[in-house]
Amino acid sequence: MSDDNVTPMMAQFLDIKSQNPNALLFYRMGDFYEMFFDDALQAAQALDIALTKRGTHLGEPIPMCGVPVHAAEGYLLTLIRKGFRVAIAEQLEDPAEAKKRGSKSVVRRDVVRLVTPGTLTEDSLLEARRHNFLAAFAEVRDEGALAWADISTGELRVVACPMARLGPELARLAPREVLISETQESQLGPLIEDMGAACTALARSSFDSAGAEKRLADLFRVETLEGFGGFERAEVAALGGLIDYLSLTQRGKLPLLRPPVRELAGGAMQIDAATRRNLELTQSLSGGRDGSLLAAIDRTATAAGARLLEARLSAPSCDLMVIDARHKAVRALVQDARLRDGLREVLRRVPDIDRALSRLALDRGGPRDLTALRAGLEAAAQVGLRLGKTGTLLDQAGQALLGHDGLHDLLERALVAEPPLLTRDGGFVASGHDAELDETRRLRDEGRGVIAGMQADYIAQTGIQSLKIKHNNVLGYFIETTATHAERMLSPPLNETFIHRQTTAGQVRFTTVPLSELETRILNAGNRALELEKGHFERLRQAVLDQAGPLGHAARALAEIDLTTGFAELAVQENWVEAVVDDSRAFDVVGGRHPVVERALRRQGQSFVANDCALTQGTTPAIWLLTGPNMAGKSTFLRQNALMALLAQAGGFVPAQKARIGLVSQLFSRVGAADDLARGRSTFMVEMVETAAILNQADDRALVILDEIGRGTATYDGLSIAWAVLEHLHEANRCRALFATHYHEMTALAGRLAGVENATVSVKEWEGEVIFLHEVKKGAADRSYGVQVARLAGLPAAVIERAKVVLEALEKGEREGGSAHQKAVIDDLPLFRMAAPVAPAPAKGSVVEDRLKAVHPDELTPMAALQLVYELRGLVKG
Repeated sequence: MSDDNVTPMMAQFLDIKSQNPNALLFYRMGDFYEMFFDDALQAAQALDIALTKRGTHLGEPIPMCGVPVHAAEGYLLTLIRKGFRVAIAEQLEDPAEAKKRGSKSVVRRDVVRLVTPGTLTEDSLLEARRHNFLAAFAEVRDEGALAWADISTGELRVVACPMARLGPELARLAPREVLISETQESQLGPLIEDMGAACTALARSSFDSAGAEKRLADLFRVETLEGFGGFERAEVAALGGLIDYLSLTQRGKLPLLRPPVRELAGGAMQIDAATRRNLELTQSLSGGRDGSLLAAIDRTATAAGARLLEARLSAPSCDLMVIDARHKAVRALVQDARLRDGLREVLRRVPDIDRALSRLALDRGGPRDLTALRAGLEAAAQVGLRLGKTGTLLDQAGQALLGHDGLHDLLERALVAEPPLLTRDGGFVASGHDAELDETRRLRDEGRGVIAGMQADYIAQTGIQSLKIKHNNVLGYFIETTATHAERMLSPPLNETFIHRQTTAGQVRFTTVPLSELETRILNAGNRALELEKGHFERLRQAVLDQAGPLGHAARALAEIDLTTGFAELAVQENWVEAVVDDSRAFDVVGGRHPVVERALRRQGQSFVANDCALTQGTTPAIWLLTGPNMAGKSTFLRQNALMALLAQAGGFVPAQKARIGLVSQLFSRVGAADDLARGRSTFMVEMVETAAILNQADDRALVILDEIGRGTATYDGLSIAWAVLEHLHEANRCRALFATHYHEMTALAGRLAGVENATVSVKEWEGEVIFLHEVKKGAADRSYGVQVARLAGLPAAVIERAKVVLEALEKGEREGGSAHQKAVIDDLPLFRMAAPVAPAPAKGSVVEDRLKAVHPDELTPMAALQLVYELRGLVKG
């Protein structure tokens, strides 16, 4: 067909599509969402579904594909994860209404929602234990701000954010989608996409601060925003851009957002993206949750508590009063096992109140969201009563859990125990709540009984045992027999009672006057009952939304209590202690452990070797210069001490016997190495960029861990860089630091710089083998043991033997004449020859092994086994 004779339906599709050019259009047609043209081509490939055709356009077949409405959420999730945006166009009227306008009138449709990564609310599209943030960045007169919201929970926050801080802040929040002005797309787009977020550019007018202020005031129904705090123009612009986008994607039906909270810059420990990645705070280097710090310490019982834990780990507090209050609450629950266990028992039954509330506010909720709130309020009351008075911040949280009896009782009276998923299914209002509804249901249900009786009468009248009374949406109620009985039913006297309606391949269908009259009564009762239930749902939904503020406070209180009990449970289970966090610059840990590594070793039946760390010399912050072989545990030691500060300031206890930590304002980590091929950066370049960020930003309250700086280039270049970096940390940054290196020449700095101490990870050699003791002690390593570690890694024996020869020659040359002599020695070395590989040395015999080979365990009695142990003990040398 040409443009002149486009069908009304296709014309409507093209019109709606033209208004949403950057999204796949889910066009509702009955029980399916259909896609056409390029949308169909892209969706069919992304979803791996069949691509068909429907009519022609401009002489070409129209590609088409579709997904069932009832299964749409799963397909939406796939599309969103693959980077698509989806516009959902629903039928806004009944087809019967459209026919009243003429036989060729098309059902009215329009987009009711734009689905993007940052605007998801359905449980099936979200991770229950993680936030789903939508962020917006704005600049006004060189002042920047970042706002973010999770519309599934109602959280809304903003912070002043210069352009230089945007990367670290995005790394902290890990938003799914970031909004920027169209003028910044080329500048900020790559940064945002590197963070794994979708970048959405909006018109400049979306971030106009004057318009944004009015938008926010209208949303929260206030004359001025001053009651929420003193916002800068950039902060208002960022918030306004975010609200404008939500209005666009939700088609004017804004989510239930809490008043904006202004975070103070410097209120949380600053952690850049590289440090978060290196320390594996919320996800491991492989990209999953397993193996991360978050996975190792999460003992929360609720989804909201888990989200709060992730937020605390991502932004540990720098407020000593806040840290102390959180520690005090954890301490109270550590000391009261009965209270802790009782609270956890109730918390396990708490549903996700925030997300249920959000869905109801957006009119995407159902009866189960109401019953979730009912269960949440019941659990909240139990938690509040159990808490009593603890003398901690938990008392205030407990108060927010009480006083919801009226709403709970309403939901308890009105709803059945196990409601259906969808409102249109009916059957969720409890009997006895509404007399009219009960009477209507009785008529509906008794009508079904009458249908069964009528069927029995007709069987008796006709003598056809297979006769059935059935129902479908086209014919309504009808009588059906097989085609073999058609002649009898269509002949006198039965044809005087049974009116023929339809003949199919194997059946013949009839009706009767009494059946038609009964159908009218039954259908009216069924529809009336459903309409009454829908009315009750809307009233209950409104009753909930009227209490949205107190319900939000209760949800946050439950999350706080859950997180505190989780920290307490962790401390008891893992034998963690409360750290003293003060205003000093001390860092003194006794018996520290790495929580993730310890957990992994425990699964293998091994124990973790604890170590001390004291980065203080009197009142002067110290730097430990750590040497020792690879595989000895240097990187683990560095990381565990960084995590110690993070856990303490996040409000939890720490994996140690004792700890005192002076407030850490910034945490920097340069551990591990990897290419950044997308940006054309080598391993060494990545290392230098990250090191430069540390040296340029670290203040005197920072904690820095650096591992193998300079190893990605030539030996003397690397040594000189590492040397200069350590001097800069000591003289300019004056911060606490752990510096691991293989450059043994650097150990001389301990004698030159007052704040530098040497430390090493112990190893032991035994009969040519290297045993890693994983113990950190003062002093410097005498060897690197690189060749021995290479042998453990499985390098061919010939390579190992050759390496030993070269190493011995180099060490001899260094002892006798320095670099010039080394070169001469290397020149004199015979070339490596594969033709005659060195055979591995034969394994030494052992009298213990020889004795064990002669033993048959199945034949030993307990007494004989004990005697054998004594015998073997006597054979051991020494």
